[in-house]
Amino acid sequence: MKSAGIDIPLLKFTDSGNFLLIAGPCVVENEKITLDTAAYLAGLSVKYRIPFVFKSSYRKANRSKADSFTGIGDVNALRILQKVRDEYSVPVITDIHNPEEASMAAEYADILQIPAFLCRQSDLLTAAAKTGRWVNIKKGQFLSGPAMKFAVEKVRTEGNSNVMLTDRGNTFGYNDLVVDFRNIPEMQEIGVPVIMDITHSLQQPNQTSGISGGRPEMIETIGKAAIAVGADGIFVETHPDPSSAKSDGANMLKLSEFEKLIRKLVLLRNTVNSF
Repeated sequence: MKSAGIDIPLLKFTDSGNFLLIAGPCVVENEKITLDTAAYLAGLSVKYRIPFVFKSSYRKANRSKADSFTGIGDVNALRILQKVRDEYSVPVITDIHNPEEASMAAEYADILQIPAFLCRQSDLLTAAAKTGRWVNIKKGQFLSGPAMKFAVEKVRTEGNSNVMLTDRGNTFGYNDLVVDFRNIPEMQEIGVPVIMDITHSLQQPNQTSGISGGRPEMIETIGKAAIAVGADGIFVETHPDPSSAKSDGANMLKLSEFEKLIRKLVLLRNTVNSF
């Protein structure tokens, strides 16, 4: 089933037949990394006619260790995201963690993202919906795809039909995730665009070191499978140097390797569209 369309201000190439690309560093670390990454990805979106949304969290609220990096300050990070939006004319998406953040983040972002662990928080979903912004709800690692209809209903009840869902795998044992690709068509049955979060699906969370691991060598595999199944978009976190990233470096794609992945996925999408 083809899901509902995606109509977001500043979103270009929506008639290209390509998938939506959501990409960027896990968290806003500083202005240079954020803008340099945005510039490179925006260039690829033009080259391959891919509708593109820049992603970076202004703050990381869910961390294993008390001394883990959480951000450079909410307003400072949000202003950098606004600069990305203004300089490269691309929409931006960022996470919110409690209802009070919704209106603040909505001043800077086109899409408010609900983290997977918070996808059942009614007050958070309601607050995001009331901003009128697009709401991207990540599927909980503990939920099936069809169960996400209730989260979507909470947003729609507030009169906001701008909703998308993102799969990021399901918990498998204590420290691993697996992807059930049935979730993509099943969530599309709800009538919303469905995105595959490739990099977080390869995360190995809650390691005894207090730092999540990951399997970035499987990014292309998960990406190809998602496009073949018919996902409306892909979500890929990327960084110029993942080894030095302040969050989720173990599962991010190195920026210099991004074009190789996109080239293959665009070719695959064209093949899928030809059937």
